[in-house]
Amino acid sequence: MRHKYIFIGFYLIVSACGIYSFTGSSIPIGAETFQVNYFENNSGGKPGSTIEPGLDRDFTIALQDLIVNQTSLSLVNEGGDLLYEGEITEFSITPMAASAEMRASQNRLTMRITLNYENRLNEEDNFSKPFSFYYDFPGNLQLYDVKDSALSDIFERITQDIFNETLAKW
Repeated sequence: MRHKYIFIGFYLIVSACGIYSFTGSSIPIGAETFQVNYFENNSGGKPGSTIEPGLDRDFTIALQDLIVNQTSLSLVNEGGDLLYEGEITEFSITPMAASAEMRASQNRLTMRITLNYENRLNEEDNFSKPFSFYYDFPGNLQLYDVKDSALSDIFERITQDIFNETLAKW
């Protein structure tokens, strides 16, 4: 009789863990694939924007990699159950603090994207929304000096925010 209770308890624990994900994601029911279209960089025409070659490609790949690594969804080139597309609308540097010599003592690199998310299995989940993040760096440095760490931090934050909004529902 005791073994029966142990078996039932073990079964309940194992079956309960089956619906939990360590990333906190809850993949939309029935979704098996996702598609990330190229995020075109349309930030160049805005005042204060800086041109960064490859930014669009690198961001698109970062979003694809995050979803592949944190879900069981398969990446497809077309016809995905979940569709991520949009554009980079801002990539700019602005001074945040001035020194006594009227020079920037701290700069802020800001990146903003607009995401169009489509769940082809449940239209109620569809939305279009901006996401942005920034990276502060000393005014005596140029973007070239901090680019790798800045883009790493910005991409990580924006892609995680997109993940949370579309799959984790946070």
